[in-house]
Amino acid sequence: MKSAAILLCCLLALEATSAAMSRKQEAAEINRRKHGQSALYKRPPSRVAAVATADEDDEDEDHTVSSSSEVSEGCPEPNGYFPDAEQCDKYYDCQDGKPHEKLCPDGLVFNDFSPQHEKCDLPFGIDCSKRPKLQKPKPSAHCPRMHGYFGHEDPTNCNTFYYCVEGKFNMIKCPDGLVFSEKTGICNWPDEAQKAGCGSKELFNFTCPKVDESIAATHPRYPDAEDCQFFYVCINGETPRRSGCKLGQAFDESTGKCDWARKIPECKDWYKGVLTDAELDALENPPKPVKSANPSSRRKGARPRDVEPAEE
Repeated sequence: MKSAAILLCCLLALEATSAAMSRKQEAAEINRRKHGQSALYKRPPSRVAAVATADEDDEDEDHTVSSSSEVSEGCPEPNGYFPDAEQCDKYYDCQDGKPHEKLCPDGLVFNDFSPQHEKCDLPFGIDCSKRPKLQKPKPSAHCPRMHGYFGHEDPTNCNTFYYCVEGKFNMIKCPDGLVFSEKTGICNWPDEAQKAGCGSKELFNFTCPKVDESIAATHPRYPDAEDCQFFYVCINGETPRRSGCKLGQAFDESTGKCDWARKIPECKDWYKGVLTDAELDALENPPKPVKSANPSSRRKGARPRDVEPAEE
């Protein structure tokens, strides 16, 4: 009996051990399968990084395309007015990155002072050195182009010029002593206008006398030997500029100033035959304005008040 009991206990222990071994093997197999499946689907780190970088590049590429669609040739910015790179009177009206080519009226150029303003202007003061081309001119009588200021056809006529609008001219003369400057479009001193054949030597029968530096620094004045009303100012004692006194006056060499002609012996009869004595006297002694005897009051009148009717 004892031997049978011992044998039974051994069999039960062996069965328990086998069951435990089976459970361990099953757990190990499950664990192996899990690791094997994970290894099958897991990407290498380098591969993941490469894919991420490619995705970022795709995003950047899409952004670049989007940005390039906002601007195009002729449009540095999506919206505004921008000059042509070669032609000074051509410009672009950019709307949402799309350029619309435009031309200024003939004779005017595009003023690129601000992309927010659409403005064509006269070429004086606008730098067209980097975009010198211009549209084909549309000339008419005295107007090389439809708009602008233009010198006289005769190069020896220094003080006459034309102002042209829509191809129609208006002739203008500069004041005495000035010449038309084709560089600035205005009348200027001959030495500043620098127009060929229109310098002070060609225009004036006068040469500044040589003086020492102290006198030259005062820009000395000298009378015009042919006209009592005019005189010359020698800039720095060298460059003559012709200037004049107002009507009825003459230049007094003794004082270097203008005064009434009758007070200067050598010029007292200068205006005879041009102005009467009465006209000269009126210029020298203009009538004083007459004050009104009853000046209008600035005080506001009293407002009307309600008045009760008188009792009967």
